[in-house]
Amino acid sequence: MSGRFVYWMNVSVDLRIERAPGEQGGGDWMRIGESLHREFNARARAMSLMIEGRTIYETMEAFWPGARDDESLPDFMREYGEIWTSMPKVLVSRTRDSAGHNTRVIGGDDAIEQLGRLREQSDGDIGVGGATLATGLLRAGLLDELLLFTHPVVLGTGRPLFDAHDEPVELDLIEQASFDQGVTMHRYAVRGVRSPGPVA
Repeated sequence: MSGRFVYWMNVSVDLRIERAPGEQGGGDWMRIGESLHREFNARARAMSLMIEGRTIYETMEAFWPGARDDESLPDFMREYGEIWTSMPKVLVSRTRDSAGHNTRVIGGDDAIEQLGRLREQSDGDIGVGGATLATGLLRAGLLDELLLFTHPVVLGTGRPLFDAHDEPVELDLIEQASFDQGVTMHRYAVRGVRSPGPVA
């Protein structure tokens, strides 16, 4: 048994993850209401581990630990703050060597290989945050699933779901759902993922 790397992302209809540099999940094109946020909470709580690139991690780190106990926020946001802070996490970074909130740091030229070994030693769904990280896992044949929340907007420009990947990626739809304000969820299995085993 091994874990499954699940790349979880909010996207536009044209598969952009941000319109302007630095949005990092905060673009005003996203329609995240209470029901969708509660879905995020349930799915995040079911993860066994979260793997995040530095930019995503530092965005989360700047807000969610404080949100956990902020009575001015709705309960579903405080709940996510508790989930994120408590969840075991791995920060993939070349520039940081420490992090709080139940996080360990890996880095170096062999970071993807280290993640492959971690996948082999884990169980359940491992959330993947960050396009750079997800692209590296995809290229290595280690990305198992996509969990995409599609917002009803065509951005026309901005960062794509993956960085500079010019090979077709065959997918199988394994789950779908609809939410308020026209947001849809599609979960796909990636075909041709490397089987667990020794990682060079």
